[in-house]
Amino acid sequence: MIDAEGKISVIMPAFNEAEVIKKNVYETIKTFKNFGKEFEVVVIDDGSTDNTWQEIKELADKFPEVKVTRNMQNYGKGRALKKGFRIATGDFIVFLDSDIDLHPAQIETFFDIMKLDNVDVVIGSKRHPNSVLNYPPGRKIMSNVYYFLIKIMFGLPVRDTQTGLKLYKREVLKKIFPKIVVKAFAFDLEILANVHRMGYKIAEAPVHIDSKREFGRIGIREVIDTWMDTLAIFYRMHILRYYDKN
Repeated sequence: MIDAEGKISVIMPAFNEAEVIKKNVYETIKTFKNFGKEFEVVVIDDGSTDNTWQEIKELADKFPEVKVTRNMQNYGKGRALKKGFRIATGDFIVFLDSDIDLHPAQIETFFDIMKLDNVDVVIGSKRHPNSVLNYPPGRKIMSNVYYFLIKIMFGLPVRDTQTGLKLYKREVLKKIFPKIVVKAFAFDLEILANVHRMGYKIAEAPVHIDSKREFGRIGIREVIDTWMDTLAIFYRMHILRYYDKN
């Protein structure tokens, strides 16, 4: 059982997930019903070119816990999550990738850590010693390289910014989101760098990852874009002091 007072909003961005989105959202609904807490699942179709939108609309018609919204073109995960947050009403916000390589049942541990450690944010970490990882070597290499780079650049007290399961207190995102610029993969880094800069407390949680894709949606183009966005975040934070002005 989740030991927390308040409503939980699960925000799930989806891009071309028509084959699995119904099954995965249903699994999420079933999981949170078992927790016995008030919740909602917010699904954002980020400009899919398949039948993702039709699939999630059918879910919303069937399950009152499901809210859906749509971008008419693919803007990126970051913008999709921001849009989902605008219609979410929960006191706690969960980011969950719609492929659910990370099963939503794991969020119970996140709430335990949030309460025991008295923190504002709990993020899944592939580098946690208790994590169980079933994902390809190529993704492990990219993850390790990126971790060392951002550790040097930002000094974050976490070992992994990119794992697709995170728990935030609502007030943290309400304060942070207006400052966020990145629309795609470095979005998580921009949030966490500002969470840390503003003095909120972050803790890491172990995760069990059962990956169903060799590289997910991350190719060479996405790696380059993420690195360019990372450099831009560093520039805005440490050179322009942009985040201090807003």
